[in-house]
Amino acid sequence: MAKDKNRLREHIMAVVLNRTSLEKDRRGEALSEFLALTVADLDPAQAGRLAEIVPPIMPALYEKWTAMFIDRLLSTVPLAQVRELCDGRRENDAALVLAYLMFMESARMEKQIERDLRDYGRIHGADNDLGGLAASYIKAKLARAEERARVSAEAEKN
Repeated sequence: MAKDKNRLREHIMAVVLNRTSLEKDRRGEALSEFLALTVADLDPAQAGRLAEIVPPIMPALYEKWTAMFIDRLLSTVPLAQVRELCDGRRENDAALVLAYLMFMESARMEKQIERDLRDYGRIHGADNDLGGLAASYIKAKLARAEERARVSAEAEKN
């Protein structure tokens, strides 16, 4: 049973991290677009320069949040259903990512993310607003990813 749960945990972790992480170029482009839309009177060149100096969120945070999701999933969903979700089919991988995104939008996780990013900002820079900026960016990114996952899940049903 423990081996089975470990296998499921590893599969879910790989699926979620694969779908939610961004390569450096895509991250910079997305962050630049986000800044241009959310910061008043910021021209695209300034947004690009600012995006370059905002450090990436540590992969350890994404892994922590994904592990929290997996713990919650395994404690609330029958193991047989989790096994089915981990069969490697695209529609089940999309369902896992959608469930993760919904988990991340919960009130509990919003507080956790803010706390983690505030701590991250304190540790990695004197400007505590960096954590707030990162929190806003992640929330916007999650909303876009959730919409893409919903559209993908709907398309695969049809």
